[in-house]
Amino acid sequence: MIEVGIIMGSNSDLPIMQESADILKELGISFEMTVVSAHRTPERMFEYGKKAHKRGLKVIIAGAGGAAHLPGMMASITPLPVVGVPIKSSNSIDGWDSILSILQMPGGIPVATVALNGGKNAGILAASIIGGSNNTVLDRIIEYKRTLKEKVLRTAEEMEKNV
Repeated sequence: MIEVGIIMGSNSDLPIMQESADILKELGISFEMTVVSAHRTPERMFEYGKKAHKRGLKVIIAGAGGAAHLPGMMASITPLPVVGVPIKSSNSIDGWDSILSILQMPGGIPVATVALNGGKNAGILAASIIGGSNNTVLDRIIEYKRTLKEKVLRTAEEMEKNV
């Protein structure tokens, strides 16, 4: 069963959103990925959001640039947690328009927001949400974070030897 839906406003968002897919693959979490534009295909967006939980999804990762309405609109129509990925696009104001469009949601419509172009962190956050009720995924996240720690310690050790 597919657990995470990765959606984006356009194909130009794919390089950033692929980072979400890559980390979910690494952690062994099933996902789907598609384009769902809040502005160009609102009917598709509504259908996707309303049916996502019925299809077994547990989390939606939504990336968008510019005005970046997709994550917030998705959060308004689905009962699932939504992780928003602000993307610096060609028509962006240094990404701030995307960040603020996703971050500044009204009360009652939360969107967990990662850093600008933070596709990888969005995948890790989605995995952590699933790990809250799935010990296998939780163990994978613990191991992943352990490898991050080990990498930093190895780097520090090498640096200290060469000083």
